[in-house]
Amino acid sequence: MQSYTIGQAARLLGVSPDTARRWADADRVVTHRDHVGRRLINGRDPAAFSMEVGQGARTEDGEPYTSARNAFPGIVTAVRLGDVSAQVGIQAGPHRLVRLLTREAGEELGPEVGMRATARVKSTSVHIDRA
Repeated sequence: MQSYTIGQAARLLGVSPDTARRWADADRVVTHRDHVGRRLINGRDPAAFSMEVGQGARTEDGEPYTSARNAFPGIVTAVRLGDVSAQVGIQAGPHRLVRLLTREAGEELGPEVGMRATARVKSTSVHIDRA
């Protein structure tokens, strides 16, 4: 499973690194240390945490994040494979995006909860690029 530094997790969750550190210090997200002593967060933890608090992520001054572009880098929060279709959920800062695709395309993409991904939105279509 992929792990993220505090700064990487903060960007994925749409908050400042200081906010992510405060959450880690308060045990709202669990961290572990790598071989050089950096605090890391397991990829599944920010994915679950983003579903809890990320839907209303705000800047430090309380303003909602906005995006003028069509690319939304974030973290995969859900993967559901059905008999014919698949569903992939991504939390990108305050934006929650869901992509429906065929099961075959979902298996080929190979998304996993906790991995980085970018949702690309064009008109009413959402495309996902593995990071």
